[in-house]
Amino acid sequence: MTSVSALADIQPGYRLASFPAAPITGLTLALFAGGSGDHNPIHVDPVVAQANGFPGVIAHGMLSMAYLGRLLTNWVPPQQLRSFNVRFAAVTPIYSHVTCQGTVVEVTEAAGERRARIEVTTSLPDGTITLTGEALVALT
Repeated sequence: MTSVSALADIQPGYRLASFPAAPITGLTLALFAGGSGDHNPIHVDPVVAQANGFPGVIAHGMLSMAYLGRLLTNWVPPQQLRSFNVRFAAVTPIYSHVTCQGTVVEVTEAAGERRARIEVTTSLPDGTITLTGEALVALT
């Protein structure tokens, strides 16, 4: 996590340390399905996934969003998160290596605190962006 004094110096253009998630395995998807309650078979059954036009099992979009949440909370404590939203841009195939990144695009003052607006993405090794989004965090 970034120190409090270092947060005071954050300016637009600052890049958060990337978060490389562990490769997504069948076990990862089964555990996420159990924890999230999302048991859609496209996430665990290759036959169903293929019948629905996918090359195989795909990861839950919310799993990638959870990884982005880890990117943010590795940077600041969760209580400093003011908002967080994403748009799902592409599917994440099983066995993917997802990397999460964030860049501060704006620093403002609101409700008596200094806040950073951060553009966040998840991407695959081939450069495919699977999620795009934005977060707002309190810096003070």
